[in-house]
Amino acid sequence: MPTVTRPHAPGYGIVGPKEGKLLPWTWAAERLSNARNYFISTVRPDGSPHVMIVWGLWMDDAFYFSTGRKSRKGRNLADNPRCVVCPEDGKEAVIMEGSAEEVSDEEARTEFIEAYYAKYQWDIPKNEPIFAVHPQVVFGLIEKEFTTSATRWTFEKQQAAVGR
Repeated sequence: MPTVTRPHAPGYGIVGPKEGKLLPWTWAAERLSNARNYFISTVRPDGSPHVMIVWGLWMDDAFYFSTGRKSRKGRNLADNPRCVVCPEDGKEAVIMEGSAEEVSDEEARTEFIEAYYAKYQWDIPKNEPIFAVHPQVVFGLIEKEFTTSATRWTFEKQQAAVGR
């Protein structure tokens, strides 16, 4: 389980950890699971950001998605695996910072492809990469309760389950 604290955001009026409510990790995991669209931000070789919308799945404690190897985000991740993933809802926001790893395990790839089809009714090209983004730091907040709900979850560096 991740360590849960308040985010450090001076000047935003966020209350201390004993005031308001720290959101449970299940709250964030539910939003990561239930979203249809996600924004992913990657880093270009020159250091500038690139944001794109993707479809994906929260499974096995990671965010899985596919992209073309020659797409901008695919090339960015090949050079620098650090990225940010956000489900589409800003009123109950989840911001997940992590690192993407290409999934090489055939069983994990098959599980993703089948679950992806069930969610989107869309076939993933079998020759394109599938990535798993493992969370390092995740922020969650409820817009109407921002100062009393802002929560940060910090994860120990996880071994990827994608290479089994």
